Amino acid sequence: MDSVLRAAAIYLVLMVLFKIAGRRSLAELTTFDLVLLMVIGEATQQALLGDDFSLTNAVLVIATLIAIDIGLSLIKQRFTWLARVLDGGPTVLVEHGRLLPERLKRARLDAEDVLEAARSAQGIVELRQIRFAILERNGKISVIPYE
Repeated sequence: MDSVLRAAAIYLVLMVLFKIAGRRSLAELTTFDLVLLMVIGEATQQALLGDDFSLTNAVLVIATLIAIDIGLSLIKQRFTWLARVLDGGPTVLVEHGRLLPERLKRARLDAEDVLEAARSAQGIVELRQIRFAILERNGKISVIPYE
């Protein structure tokens, strides 16, 4: 039972911490982000398993984490307000060629991040060519150009 409670507590703590950390797509990880995730993974493993490195305990912890994840996804389907709180919603960063500085600041992004997404997705090189740039729930930036 200790392993189940420990897994649930670690899951909850990591969800809160990553929610605070903000959205970033796995495809856009920096070297720092990768190192940080590796260290978090090691610390999480030690916290989850404690001194019991048995196969049974590992399976119990993994099953608990998967059950929590499935349960949470089912709850989010039923209560859309909870999904919005946990996953957030899309955020408009550029509107009709103008940056929205407060939203960029809140998302911890800058004009270069938006332009990088615009260049890679649409071949756009200037802000004035962007009708909308939207930070999606998955951390990617969608760019909608002017026709």
